[in-house]
Amino acid sequence: MSCDIGLYGLAVMGQNFALNMASHGFKVCVGNRSPAKVDLTVQRAKDEGDLPIVGTKSPEEFVAQLSKPRKIVILVMAGKPVDETIAMLSQYLEEGDVIIDGGNEWYQNTLRRAKELEAKKIHFIGMGISGGEEGARNGPSLMPGGPKEAYDMIEPIITKCAAQVNDGPCTGYVGPVGAGNYVKMVHNGIEYGDMQLIGEVYDIMKHVLKLSNEEMANIFSEWNSTELQSYLIEITATILGKKDEFVEGGYVVDYILDKTGMKGTGRWTIQEAAERSVAAPLLAASLDSRYISARKDERIKASEILKGPEVTSAEIPVHKMQMLDDLKAALYAAKVCSYAQGLGIIKSCSEDMDWNVNLSDCARMWKGGCIIRAGLLQKIQDALARDKNLPNLILDPVVAGELNDRTAAWRRVVVVAVGYGISTPALSGALNYFDSYRRKSLPANLTQAQRDFFGGHTYERTDREGVFHTTWTDAHKSIGDINERKAGEV
Repeated sequence: MSCDIGLYGLAVMGQNFALNMASHGFKVCVGNRSPAKVDLTVQRAKDEGDLPIVGTKSPEEFVAQLSKPRKIVILVMAGKPVDETIAMLSQYLEEGDVIIDGGNEWYQNTLRRAKELEAKKIHFIGMGISGGEEGARNGPSLMPGGPKEAYDMIEPIITKCAAQVNDGPCTGYVGPVGAGNYVKMVHNGIEYGDMQLIGEVYDIMKHVLKLSNEEMANIFSEWNSTELQSYLIEITATILGKKDEFVEGGYVVDYILDKTGMKGTGRWTIQEAAERSVAAPLLAASLDSRYISARKDERIKASEILKGPEVTSAEIPVHKMQMLDDLKAALYAAKVCSYAQGLGIIKSCSEDMDWNVNLSDCARMWKGGCIIRAGLLQKIQDALARDKNLPNLILDPVVAGELNDRTAAWRRVVVVAVGYGISTPALSGALNYFDSYRRKSLPANLTQAQRDFFGGHTYERTDREGVFHTTWTDAHKSIGDINERKAGEV
């Protein structure tokens, strides 16, 4: 009964996070359905400096090793395995103990589990962990949501184990149960968007500018020392420059099948955007792009039937250095919109659920350890701290100024891509988002008139108060009480 915390579930993420906690002086008890994983983790702890990790062979022994109130992190596959693990461990737990689910879980499942455990007076925290295997070992971004009393119990541990940046650890109290999983889910949605944007820039570099892998690797490496500095830009440079072990003179990336996998968090993000009526076209485009990529056989067939433009550099001239400058500007501007859309989803849900999530703190937690960590996040953190009621990130004067300075370059990139038949759903989706949001008037008046024409859905006017309906033709009849027609609007 001497271990500070337990970790159950010893796939690589679980092993690495256990070793992380032990590296910071906490005595960690580990357990797993497969005893071999326990033995491996204990051996790793010994090999990496005799770290204080205790292995156990049964759930009962695992729980018995923990000091009270017990604190247990579970890192198992989302869904049914989480329920099974909670059921298995909770039979040995007592009032006041804490279970922390560190997986990528749908937040509604977290709410359900918290309610079930509340009946046993056991605390439950859903904690998003970002940073992959490396982050789990050396310092991830940790996004916990649960009872404040339970958070206070784990706070001394997670603040030491999280990534550390200029203003402290990349963790903090996100909000009540569900908030941590939700913020991590949207983090992953932003990650989808960022990766898609980089992919589109790479596509233009390769097929319009005809750059070599080495040239592209060097450019991304240079960009990583500018306002585009980020983990994803950094690894892109490394990936593009990696030589292939099977093909002499080849590069690994050129032999990777163009089908992007996914685990579901991006889909959840877009479902939530729709549920909250938040426009997130860039994030949605990144998800759609993964769906299209998965249909490789269909795309091969389509390439033989559907024709793109056959243009030459003489017809659409592109100057290399100008285009590279434009790509850099466009990528930065679109990345800002990616964060704006994701933070907008969090903001809307936080208001609906009364979570009171601090968006500036979200940006702070993402500055280190996680996949979307980037220099840009300091500006986002500052913008959201300046005005906690900011309706949209891109309305901050500093952020807006940076976008306005880059729109001409952004438009040139999209125009060139369209001319050459290069699909840029994320870059163009972000630009369309920007253009729609900045316009005082949109053609939605015509759309609403059409709704009133065929469905009697009514409309509001620009010149007077009230709700109106027009008898558009002689075939239209009275629709009765106009106000009743607005029932059911979302």
